[in-house]
Amino acid sequence: MSNGVTVVTADDILEITIDRPKANAIDLAASRRLNDIVSAFRDNPALKVAIITGAGDRFFSPGWDLKAAADGEKSDEDWGVGGFGGFNHPRNLNKPVIAAVNGIACGGGFEVVLGTDIIVMEEHAKFALPEINVGVLPDAGTIKLRRRIPYHVAVEFLMTGRWMDAAEAKHWGLANHVVPKGAGMAKAREIARQLADGPPLLFPAIKQLLRHSEMIGEHEAFELHDSLDLVQRVIRSDDLKEGTRAFAEKRRPQWTGR
Repeated sequence: MSNGVTVVTADDILEITIDRPKANAIDLAASRRLNDIVSAFRDNPALKVAIITGAGDRFFSPGWDLKAAADGEKSDEDWGVGGFGGFNHPRNLNKPVIAAVNGIACGGGFEVVLGTDIIVMEEHAKFALPEINVGVLPDAGTIKLRRRIPYHVAVEFLMTGRWMDAAEAKHWGLANHVVPKGAGMAKAREIARQLADGPPLLFPAIKQLLRHSEMIGEHEAFELHDSLDLVQRVIRSDDLKEGTRAFAEKRRPQWTGR
C-alpha cells in the first residue's frame, strides 16, 4: 500500500511524492512509509539522488495530519527511525536529496524541506512553523532553522508562527532556486541529473564531513577530515586519478565509483 506516498524511479533518480488529498498532510502511516522509502533509497546502490515533492500545485505538505491527531494520534508516536516524515534525522543518509516545493510547506512539511540538501521553490510557495498556535514544539524546526538562517530571524519565525514567502526564503538562503509555478520538478530533475552523473564517491564524503563538522571549530574539522572513512576512500580512489587524467586530456571523466 502507498499510504499516501508514491515513488517513481527514473534511471538512478528516485522521485517521492506525498499524495494525500486534499493537502498532503502526513499521518502516522504516511510517515512510516516515508521512512521506509528513505531507508531503501539509502541502501540501494543503484539509486544516486532523490527528489521529494507534493502532489498538485497548492501544497507540498502542511505537516502532521491534525484530523488524525484529533482521532487519537499522539505527537510522541513512533514516526519511523528518521523521525516525522523520514527526513528529520535519517540515519547515515549520505546521498543528495532535493526538495521541489510546489506550494505551502508548513509545520512538519517545512521540517521535511529543512531535512533535504538542495531546495527548489516555486514562486507561490509559502512557509510557516505554526505549532506555536496549537501548543506543539516544532522540534526539528527549532534545532535546524537557526543553523540555516540568522538566529533572530529564526527565533521570530518559531515564536510567532508567521508566514514566509519564497522571495524571503531565498533572501535568507533557505532556497537554492525560486522558479515559476509548475516548474519546480523540471528544475529539480535538471539538478538531480547533474548530481547523478557526478563522481559517486564525492557526495557521500561531502555529506559525512558536513554532518560531523557542523558544530566544531575549523582546526578540529580538518583533523576530523583526516579520520573519516568516506573521505579517505575519495583520497585513495581510482576516480580521483581518473578525474585528474581527464582534466589533463580535456575530456569528460568516466566515473567508476572505485
